Order: sequence, then structure tokens, then C-alpha cells
Amino acid sequence: MKTLGLVLIIAGIAMIVIRGFSVQTQKKVVDLGPVEINKKENKWIGWPTYAGGIVAVVGVVLVLGARKK
Repeated sequence: MKTLGLVLIIAGIAMIVIRGFSVQTQKKVVDLGPVEINKKENKWIGWPTYAGGIVAVVGVVLVLGARKK
């Protein structure tokens, strides 16, 4: 549990610092036999800042809980 708690603390801090990331997707617009037209789109995947705080707090609780036993 201590290891999981440390991983959650690190992930929570990373989520606070890095608020999301962009992914490039390719979408087929027209397909006429040998002719194909594709469109590239950037899609933002993000999360709220408080989610990183919650993950970090859960990690701290796990580390402190493992220490008591």
C-alpha cells in the first residue's frame, strides 16, 4: 500500500502541474476509390486541477495508513 500511495502522490503532483495533453487524430473525410482525403484534428484531453489534488491526498492517506500498521 505504501508503494501505491507514493505512486498516487507523484501522479497527483503531475496532474496539478500538467493540466492535460493534446492528441492528434486522423479522420477520413472522402473516400472515392483510389482517392482518399483525410483531415487531421487536434483533440485536447484534460482534467480539472482539483482532481490532481484529490489523487495526491489519497496517496498521502495510503502512505500514512501503511505507516501505522
